[in-house]
Amino acid sequence: SGRTSDGSGAPRPLYMDVQATTPLDPRVLDSMLPYLTAYYGNPHSRTHAYGWESEAAMENARRQVADLIGADSREIIFTSGATESNNMAIKGVARFYKSRKKHIITTQTEHKCVLDSCRSLETEGFRVTYLPVKKNGLIDLKELEAAFQPDTSLVSVMTVNNEIGVKQPICDIGEICRARKIFFHTDAAQAIGKIPMDVNNMKIDLMSISGHKIYGPKGVGALYVRRRPRVRLEPLQSGGGQERGLRSGTVPTPLAVGLGAACEVAQQEMEYDHKRILQLAERLVRKIMSEVPDVVMNGDREHRYPGCINLSFAYVEGESLLMALKDVALSSGSACTSASLEPSYVLRAIGTDEDLAHSSIRFGIGRFTTEEEVDYTVQKCIQHVKRLREMSPLWEMVQDGIDLKSIKWTQH
Repeated sequence: SGRTSDGSGAPRPLYMDVQATTPLDPRVLDSMLPYLTAYYGNPHSRTHAYGWESEAAMENARRQVADLIGADSREIIFTSGATESNNMAIKGVARFYKSRKKHIITTQTEHKCVLDSCRSLETEGFRVTYLPVKKNGLIDLKELEAAFQPDTSLVSVMTVNNEIGVKQPICDIGEICRARKIFFHTDAAQAIGKIPMDVNNMKIDLMSISGHKIYGPKGVGALYVRRRPRVRLEPLQSGGGQERGLRSGTVPTPLAVGLGAACEVAQQEMEYDHKRILQLAERLVRKIMSEVPDVVMNGDREHRYPGCINLSFAYVEGESLLMALKDVALSSGSACTSASLEPSYVLRAIGTDEDLAHSSIRFGIGRFTTEEEVDYTVQKCIQHVKRLREMSPLWEMVQDGIDLKSIKWTQH
């Protein structure tokens, strides 16, 4: 159901991987088209109508992004995406305040670009605290408070996790940081446009946004940088001083327009989308759990975004299940890292057993997912899990009442 051809006549898989990227909303494409053809001026050209048209469109887009998060449009900096925004926020704040402050706090389950930015700062002499998370994927606020040091400049905690969908207590973290006059950055790529976000209520000082996670174009994102109390950044790239001098380079008008339109559509559709996605997610989980025993849902059941579901199917190899489900586009919790199949560091951080971490699959449900697609995915999933388990000697032993934990496996 719902499968389209790529022109070769071969059917394409159903798309259930919206955490990786989302399709472009047709309304977003409509808003971009004029700026890809007729209105091609450089938005920084000040001497003629071509530049003014593009500049007006860019500023309108900036306002649309700001409106979605309760910000002032002057606080929005266009970037190439959330990876760049995260790099700018973390390295920019750390380096600007480095003469007095050399300590940063983040969590072990952040996106790789946050962890790698922190690691690169460690080579520059900064100290980083990587907070552990509890079994449910949430941080312990007491551990956060205990981690503060007199020279802490920044706390960076993502809003919604891209692998397990858990939602951190952003308001509480914002309160704690503001009381100590420490800047708070959040990677909101998976949250923005899906759950209500307000930078003032949540006391967020810097926020990273990505276009292609909210049905906008790839290659564009934004960084929200608070003006009061003012956050200062050292820019990553030098040049003509565009974007308040924080990110030089010509702003790509069509992409910025697309991001703005995606934010405006998300604001209009958020409540409807959320209700629908919640129903579809509950349907998927309920149907799988009722038909298949020994399925574990990773991450907190309550504090989460429903469209990101991470399930571990005990006694099934995640990669085998993915290959069996070749007519559904999904991803596994464990990614191939070079030659070794390492389970996901997010699942390891929440204390998932090695074997369960290897058996996890992430299901993504989005704005355009249909009930038929969910049912088809569920049916195929149940069918292949049962088939793969029948082939598994471990499953057979469990059925015979043997406790696998009690077995001493010998190394040959």
